[in-house]
Amino acid sequence: MSRVQAVRNPPAFVVTAAVIYAAVFSSFLMFERPGLGIGHFYYLAIALVALALGPVWGAAAGGLATTLYAVGVFVNQTTPSSEIYTLSTPIRFLNYVAIGALLGWFAAHYRAANEELQVLAQRDLITGLPNTRAFELAIDRRLEATQPFALLVGDLDARSFDQDRDEALRRVSEALTHALGADADVARVGGEEFAVLAPCDSVEQAAQLAASLERNLCESGCLVTFGWSAYPREGQNALTLYRAADERLYARRVLRGPRVSAGQMLRA
Repeated sequence: MSRVQAVRNPPAFVVTAAVIYAAVFSSFLMFERPGLGIGHFYYLAIALVALALGPVWGAAAGGLATTLYAVGVFVNQTTPSSEIYTLSTPIRFLNYVAIGALLGWFAAHYRAANEELQVLAQRDLITGLPNTRAFELAIDRRLEATQPFALLVGDLDARSFDQDRDEALRRVSEALTHALGADADVARVGGEEFAVLAPCDSVEQAAQLAASLERNLCESGCLVTFGWSAYPREGQNALTLYRAADERLYARRVLRGPRVSAGQMLRA
């Protein structure tokens, strides 16, 4: 998203600004008297345009407000037209334009910072993978699409690392990302736990994918055990799919025992 992209609903802001321009201009023609200051309400329209479209359009909105003000002075019979030719007109122009540009700049940079924070909030700090929150959104998207997929839940064996746990987690992250295609979602969802979403037509394919990933990770020096489930055959919602995958993960870890070696994992 661009730094100057609009707020969530820019058309509404722009339409509201247009209504304010028209209302202020009409009110100026009918009711303005020297010293009354109806023209100050143009700031509201300038602010809305700046917040919606950024600093350039905010400055342009200030220029439009100055033009409308000048036309209003000419048309309104109670305000002296000579006022337009004084220093007050360029000062008003600078004020309108500066306010529009400043508000637009602030809004654009605030949005950019907020978007960066939102991205960081959905990323794991160690691996850079999506975190649990992002993965839940990913599985919701898959469920809404109603296309078959596999959910894999993997647990990194503590013997895969001595003291450098973070490095082991990063190796798993890189290996998983490299082994899976662009149509898969990978996330770190716990201390040493990872989760994968990938297109899959059957439970058997999900099991084959789990075995393939275990072999690839083992070659990278990381012992990871996966459990799996397949949508829609084994569940229609995230909770059911997670439960089935966790049950397989637990059962496979029990079968492998506490002293599984890399060679045994490759044969399991």
